[in-house]
Parts: sequence; C-alpha cells; structure tokens
Amino acid sequence: MVLPDLETMNPSSDLGPPPFTDVTIPSDTAEARRVQEELEKQLAAQATAQELFAVRLALEEALVNAIKHGNQMDRTKKVAISYRFLPGRFEIRISDEGPGFDPTDVPDPTAVENLDRPCGRGLMLMRHYMTEVAYNDRGNSVVMAKVFRGNGIRK
Repeated sequence: MVLPDLETMNPSSDLGPPPFTDVTIPSDTAEARRVQEELEKQLAAQATAQELFAVRLALEEALVNAIKHGNQMDRTKKVAISYRFLPGRFEIRISDEGPGFDPTDVPDPTAVENLDRPCGRGLMLMRHYMTEVAYNDRGNSVVMAKVFRGNGIRK
C-alpha cells in the first residue's frame, strides 16, 4: 500500500486540519515509551478503553519496529514521529533511518508454517487495531490512523 500524504488525510473542517506535532527521538526504547505515554494521556480524552488499548499496542509495535528493525538499535540514528489529533481521529507517522522493507514480503504469522516464527505479528496487530495503515515506497515510514467510535466524544 502506498503511503498517503498526511496532509490530505480526512481534513476536519473548513479551517483546515490542525498542524502536526513533530518529535524526533534517538533509537532508544525508553525514549519511545516516554513519547508513547504522552500520546496515551492525550488520547484518553477521546478514546474508549478498548480504543486506547488498540492505539497503545499499534504505537508500541511501530516504534519498536523502527528502533529494532529499521535503525538496528543504533542510538545515533533517529526516529521521527509526526502526529495530530482531530475530532474523532488520531493520525501518526513513524519514520526511521533504516533501509526499509517491503511489508508484502513479511510472512503471514497465522499460516500454519509460520506459527512458531516470531516475524510478522507486530504488523498484523497494527493492521488489526488501527483504522488505516500504510507504508512509503521505501518501507521505512508508516502512517497509521485510528477513527474513534464516539466521533471524538468520549462515552
């Protein structure tokens, strides 16, 4: 799937969508967790407990993939994170400095021959829990979006 331009993803009003917040972190899982915790605090305002769990899991998988697989745990390499909150919707792009990959080449983790193999489960979880998931052509950047059931109104 081709990576969409975040600027064109579902604008929220005639005034235009709010700008993205950009964060760059070293390839360090502790730094990724810090960013993830901050995003979770903001998500709690519009997401149900189930939706928060879904986004938390997808974020963790995407950040760990960028650090571990993309940047090979090299702390000198950076992970770029761009996100924004829209009414009823959360959008995020996570990019690493690695060579990238082809997500269609990742084996299906639910196939019988792959049940004992650890690869592919994170990508499957991201696709399952987020409303939209797409990669750039190089495969070193993922865009994910989550649409909230209450359309931005927490129940």
